[in-house]
Amino acid sequence: MGYDAVIPYLGEFGRYQKRIYFLLCLPAILCAFHKLAGPFLLAVPEHRCQLPFEHSNATYNISKHIMDLAYPINVLKQKHETCEYFDATYDEEYLNGNETAAKSITCDKWVYDKSVYLSSTVTEWDMVCSKNWLKATADAIFMVGVMLGSIIFGDLADRFGRLPIFFASLVIQVVFGIAVAISPEYITYSISRLIVGATTSGVFLVAYVIGMEMVGPSYRTFAGICCMMFFSVGYMMTAGFAYFFRDWRTLQIALTLPGLAFMCYWWFIPESVRWLLSRNRKQEAIEIIQKAAKENKVTVPQDVLDNLIEPQEKKQEDESKPSLLDLFKYPNLRKKSLLIFFNWFVNSGTYYGLSWNTGSLGGHYLISFVISGFVEIPAYTFIILTLDRWGRRNILSGCMITAGVVLLLTGVVPESHNWLLIALTMFGKLAITSSYGCIYVFSAEQFPTVVRNVGLGAASTAARIGGIMAPYFILLSDVWKPLPLIIFGALAFLGGFLSLSLPETLNKRLPETIADGEQFGKKGNVDVEATTNAEELKVLNVKKETEAKTNGLLAEEKKNEEE
Repeated sequence: MGYDAVIPYLGEFGRYQKRIYFLLCLPAILCAFHKLAGPFLLAVPEHRCQLPFEHSNATYNISKHIMDLAYPINVLKQKHETCEYFDATYDEEYLNGNETAAKSITCDKWVYDKSVYLSSTVTEWDMVCSKNWLKATADAIFMVGVMLGSIIFGDLADRFGRLPIFFASLVIQVVFGIAVAISPEYITYSISRLIVGATTSGVFLVAYVIGMEMVGPSYRTFAGICCMMFFSVGYMMTAGFAYFFRDWRTLQIALTLPGLAFMCYWWFIPESVRWLLSRNRKQEAIEIIQKAAKENKVTVPQDVLDNLIEPQEKKQEDESKPSLLDLFKYPNLRKKSLLIFFNWFVNSGTYYGLSWNTGSLGGHYLISFVISGFVEIPAYTFIILTLDRWGRRNILSGCMITAGVVLLLTGVVPESHNWLLIALTMFGKLAITSSYGCIYVFSAEQFPTVVRNVGLGAASTAARIGGIMAPYFILLSDVWKPLPLIIFGALAFLGGFLSLSLPETLNKRLPETIADGEQFGKKGNVDVEATTNAEELKVLNVKKETEAKTNGLLAEEKKNEEE
């Protein structure tokens, strides 16, 4: 028997599990700090070319008369150019209008408005105009780190245990978080941020896995989505830090230091019982179970503990083990896999694109950012209430199509109605957050058991590619403010429409083999339902729990008789 045999006695989500689960959700806030700090660390304040007669400490605000004389008008934006100025002597004759500038030239120095941000990496290293691609690349490099971290730290956690890798990630995150703050130039900054991005996967994913591995099956959907709500809380808190710390180096330190508080988890958080059993460390697993049982005020029969064994992997008779390539060998499985990968790409790209793009929407930058984080709470609440009632496909497709429609509508919003542009964007953010939460569950149920982990790993990689490309889409707002939103909307609408061709998985027996995966969802193939409704599931679970307890009591009684 494995850990699942203990759950009927221990409780699926008892007091002990709730306490540990809550503690494990808190690091999600820390990871949100680092993932959502980009809009403030890489903030682009109002700026203009530094004129020849100005010194390096010149203030941004100058008279409209000089602005009109010094800078050409951008016809598309109906604003003064920020990358060019008129080549003139700027003497008394020119300023009085008695002399005309011959041409405009590209500038290499800028004056920034410090009323909102005292400094950012953009203002310190002049990542504007022809160098604005450096800003997008910095965000992209961070997402490369997130992708590498999910691969590296995920493998290390399986090899060496969840807890050691969680703390290693945390220490590295704090060290390189400080390194980001003291970076003297762009390269050091980008490399340090890449490493911090990798550690967010180590901290968040490992804590997430520990939490999910100790709760019972009926609570896993709730536990998985509730953890994401803590990330949303961290999202909103990031704006609070940005309000008080307007210098980017100070802000980075303020966002990093809270990581030190989690070092005390070494004395509070247990290793995963499932991992301990998989490594045949039975005695350590039993000690944790007994501690949990004591706090939950229940008793786990000794014979159940004695019969805990290491789960054995089934050996393949054939030397060829199913791999990612098997998902592309058969037409139905290939179609479903490619569509799932595309949807992960779209959901991640749109989610981070909308999260990082709030500063260019107009309005108060902090209020827009907080609203963008707040809409995630009702989005995840919606998923919890509907995912097991309305079906995975309906939720995923409906939310993506809704996000696509409202984001496409931003293209027809008049410039004078900026509030409507922000409202549509936030509603689109709510819808794409819901679909992003749904796709985790839906994808896991689509892939056959023999390649489920491999399939999810590939899907996660596709998501990271979406996150890597998102900053470059955001750059297009310099051309036309709604353009990135229209691109995200078109992709979301397409993904949602195509998702209608995926088979529903709610209350269906999931595919086990590659052959099952190929047949699952084919026209004319009737999927066998595991149960017909939620009530039957509850009855079945109660029956199993009763039988397990009865068997335990009989075994204990028999043991007493023998003694």
